[in-house]
Amino acid sequence: MLKFRRLRRLLLVVLALAVVAVILIGFLLYQLFKPAPVPPHPGPGPTTSAPPGHADAQPADCPDVLTLVIPGTWESKANDDPLNPTANPKSLMLRVSSQLQQKYPESRTEVYTVPYKAQFRNPTNLADRQADYNDSRRQGTTRAKNKIAKTYKHCPLTHYVLMGFSQGAVIAGDIASDIGNDRGPIPAADQDLILGVGLIADGRRQPGGQQDVAPSPKGVGTEVALGGFGSLVPGITMTGGRSGGFGDLTDRVYSICAPGDLICDAPTVTDPLQAISKLANAANNPVHAMYATKKYWKSKDGGQTATQWMFAWSSRLISSAPKPKHT
Repeated sequence: MLKFRRLRRLLLVVLALAVVAVILIGFLLYQLFKPAPVPPHPGPGPTTSAPPGHADAQPADCPDVLTLVIPGTWESKANDDPLNPTANPKSLMLRVSSQLQQKYPESRTEVYTVPYKAQFRNPTNLADRQADYNDSRRQGTTRAKNKIAKTYKHCPLTHYVLMGFSQGAVIAGDIASDIGNDRGPIPAADQDLILGVGLIADGRRQPGGQQDVAPSPKGVGTEVALGGFGSLVPGITMTGGRSGGFGDLTDRVYSICAPGDLICDAPTVTDPLQAISKLANAANNPVHAMYATKKYWKSKDGGQTATQWMFAWSSRLISSAPKPKHT
């Protein structure tokens, strides 16, 4: 009887520790994925040739380039206007997309900001009624893929630039991975239509798995670091690395990650207690919110902020993209 009581106490202690671990990890993940408010403030010349197997012209309402922009957590809403987003005027990606809209006419590039929930429910707060991370990411991915598929069907000669930040970088990166591994909305035969993919603070980042824009830290994305936990926290599935990486698009995917941003520069961990210990400093980590400044990241090839680099990079791609004929 005494042994049974001791065993029961031991099981209760183990169960309590497991519950505490799940709650703490859930809280840390919530803190990691919620960005603080952003502070205010190369290629050949264009060609008119069509890709092999395509018609020589496309409908008049088709843009030469579709620039697909996916904002981060709390930077979009499901009912936002994709051509004139106003859900969050301080959205990091708005600093890039708004400049592209000013620089190019709609016929050259349609700048489409994916409207989605962009939420991350705190699993430790029962009063939090936001959508959970899985639901938010699922909606963003579905809407982004649908936009690409619809454009590809109607505008067979249109090229694509994809970009995203934080949760939006995870979504954009996942779609790029699908396309690069022939399981996405654009088939392998037309992968050349993808001009480039730009990711800021990608939660599934693996150093060397894409073109890392210097300075680039050695850590991995949070979803890779905690991939072993899977669905330990309800609604927050840590999916690990991307199957097949970016496949045939690897040379066209560019990733920006600031050292110390634990969304994309996290240590690899193998158990809940170690995760809690190593990620505890992320609760009030300001790095993730500062990509529009030079405080934590600036390019080595000109001292640009992440948003300045992304604008310059995407501008080069759009300017040098083919100019298909229209009917």
